[in-house]
Amino acid sequence: MTAETVRPVLTAVEGMEASDGAGVRMTRMVGTPRLRMLDPFLMLDYFGSDTPQDYLAGFPDHPHRGFETVTYMLAGRMRHWDNHGHEGVIETGGVQWMTAGRGVIHSEMPEQTEGLMKGFQLWINLPGRLKMSEPAYQEFAADRIPVETREDGTTVTVIAGTTGNGTVGPVRSGPTEARYFDVSLPAGVAFSEPVPAGHAAALVVFEGSVVAPGSSVRLGGPRVLVLGEGDRAEITAGPSGARFLLLSGRPLGEPVAWGGPFVMNSREEVMQAYRDYEEGKF
Repeated sequence: MTAETVRPVLTAVEGMEASDGAGVRMTRMVGTPRLRMLDPFLMLDYFGSDTPQDYLAGFPDHPHRGFETVTYMLAGRMRHWDNHGHEGVIETGGVQWMTAGRGVIHSEMPEQTEGLMKGFQLWINLPGRLKMSEPAYQEFAADRIPVETREDGTTVTVIAGTTGNGTVGPVRSGPTEARYFDVSLPAGVAFSEPVPAGHAAALVVFEGSVVAPGSSVRLGGPRVLVLGEGDRAEITAGPSGARFLLLSGRPLGEPVAWGGPFVMNSREEVMQAYRDYEEGKF
């Protein structure tokens, strides 16, 4: 029997301050000059502020085509609307997994005027054969997302994928087989979790700090730890504990043509997306 190998930390990339939408302040974790993408993950934004001016302007109407957006709310409320007749509120602990497919025009606006708003938005690429598919939504409130509690006090909120212990998330992530776990570790506790062979994987540290296997350096957040090949992800919490996302997904290995809100396989397809949007075909 072959011994399991631990995925090494290849690089630890700090997030970059950014502004998007109508001026929402955030930290961009993936999709920066430091980490342009991690196939199939195109972009990851982390937002968190209790200052209303940082988030009140929200994300007014804007289009998407060719990928999926995943909004995970850690605190606060965000109202979603789109031109296909879908509307709802993503509340604390809830997730919306939207497949933009051939095109949607939507808005994401705060459903609050004070208090903390905190969460993530992840963009996941779609293979060329699905970029023009019909838009679709998977939405789950916090009470429908399972939380795995381990004997050492570790908790794993399972949004998509299945843990090594068999806890299954409600989201079906399709061709990328993406896993999306929110992990909280008590101080000094080690975390170990299998990751499928061939998947790209990363740990996104946003609270506390962690220590990688074979290292004594504590890494705080917000920071992306890109993992190399291996069978398992392993990390140990620092003295104040840690909270991080474990993301993994099957790389698509296709050309990426990115034009603002559209992600296609060629520049010609991006230009067609702009024409379709301007002609009201979304």
